[in-house]
Amino acid sequence: MEERPVKKENQPKQRKRWKKVLLIILCIVLVLLLAGFLILRSIFMQPSIPAATGDDRTIVETANGKIRGSLTDSVYQYLGIPYAEAKERFTPAAPVQPWSGVLDANAVGAMSPQSGMLGMSAGNQDGTDNNCQNLNIWTPGIMDGQKRAVMVWLHGGGFSTGSANQELYSGKDLSASGDVVVVSVNHRLGVAGFLDLSAYGEKYRYSGNAGLTDLVQALEWIHENIAAFGGDPENVTLFGQSGGGAKVLALMTTPYAKGLFQKGIVQSGATETMGVTFTQKEVSADLTAEVLAQLNIQPDDIEALQTLDWQTLESASQQALRRTAEKYQIPAPLSSGYAMEWGPVVEGDYLPTNPVTADSFAENGKDVALLIGSNLNEWTMMMGGNQGKLSEEAVQAFQAAYPTKEASRANRVDTLIRLPMLKIMSHKADQLGAPVYAYVFTWNPGLRGAYHGAEIPFVFHHAQRSQAAQQLADRMSQAWVNFAKTGVPSAEGLPEWEPYTRDSGATMLLDETPALVHHHDEKLMQLLAPEYVY
Repeated sequence: MEERPVKKENQPKQRKRWKKVLLIILCIVLVLLLAGFLILRSIFMQPSIPAATGDDRTIVETANGKIRGSLTDSVYQYLGIPYAEAKERFTPAAPVQPWSGVLDANAVGAMSPQSGMLGMSAGNQDGTDNNCQNLNIWTPGIMDGQKRAVMVWLHGGGFSTGSANQELYSGKDLSASGDVVVVSVNHRLGVAGFLDLSAYGEKYRYSGNAGLTDLVQALEWIHENIAAFGGDPENVTLFGQSGGGAKVLALMTTPYAKGLFQKGIVQSGATETMGVTFTQKEVSADLTAEVLAQLNIQPDDIEALQTLDWQTLESASQQALRRTAEKYQIPAPLSSGYAMEWGPVVEGDYLPTNPVTADSFAENGKDVALLIGSNLNEWTMMMGGNQGKLSEEAVQAFQAAYPTKEASRANRVDTLIRLPMLKIMSHKADQLGAPVYAYVFTWNPGLRGAYHGAEIPFVFHHAQRSQAAQQLADRMSQAWVNFAKTGVPSAEGLPEWEPYTRDSGATMLLDETPALVHHHDEKLMQLLAPEYVY
């Protein structure tokens, strides 16, 4: 039979149809890219905490001298307080020298030199300094004899970027609502904090963990001085999101921080290579050798690194990270191929083991109670980050795990962070030490879902746009506060929060209607990652 030719009058209609399809696809791509940008912006590019006017009523006496802060809505605020002083690069900072007179603490201090992360450029280094050892404090009362729980916030951005100075991390609302002392800490990051030069002289013995030494010194300063700010030095809780959560895990592992805090909160704070494990000594040695090769610096000229500008050093470090990742075939967390980020080095001393050991958890964290969890969607709302087409069985498992969520969103469920969280909490529970409490944050109105970092304003009790969201913020912030005060997360409107064990699988779903569930997503995780063992 002779084939009929397509009528010419139909061709414009077909072209219009294809144009509509392409336009729809383009709109979807643009929306996803915008969502991804907004997620990254909300985490890494928030404006800084605004400076304030000093108030003599806020003057506090510390071991180093007097400090003047500001007072707003009955909350005392102190910004940029120095807790140590880094006189050289890649070495532990020195104690702060006492000062005479009154130090004004009314503007944020320097942040660490930044390193690129997640494929993003480090950008310029304005406002950065190797001498970035400073912290911010919010408290409802000073020198009043009260022993309030102290909550120390460790910011996100991996171990490469970010600062404690972001407005999102202001502790004012949390301090006021929970009657707690909130502290946020700046410390060295990226190449400034974790370039391992230990093979090049005793001076640099701890260079691979210089960023961690800063955090330990901050905790030592808090232990010595926080009573003057109305806090209890014997009741300190670390809390942090993303890289900040991984910092909590690192501090639970190092013996140098033992006894300086009693509880830890890890919010979306680990991947397999950043939190479950950290950089091994062999890998860090090769990475450093690659950095020096990129810079054409010989071992006998290692001191040249002290004066090299940060942009040049950062550029060389990015090349070295890529080459080292390819050599050791370190899988990229958010894309195909290989990638490596800066982080602590497991060298047997400052960091004796990984947080997760073969059959347990780091010994130094045994007595530290842990609240740990992740968000339902994390990075999966970004283009290319989803699970692809799911089987009918997996969709049904998703609906069983999250019956209030749309089945059409099933392939947006996170495994990148959820699975390492399960591994950490399971190994910590196996240790039979202090209890573990687990959660999944599932609040996901709108297109972006329960994305990476979405829980932060709820934890900090920042004002929300809707009554339902505000109620969740009230409950979550109170649960975090009560965990800091008593070691057990609780709040009005939350079910009783049972500890997590392998047998119980007890997990709090944090949403408009919170629910305590048991092994709720076990089948779903097995279907999505059948080879993953935790």
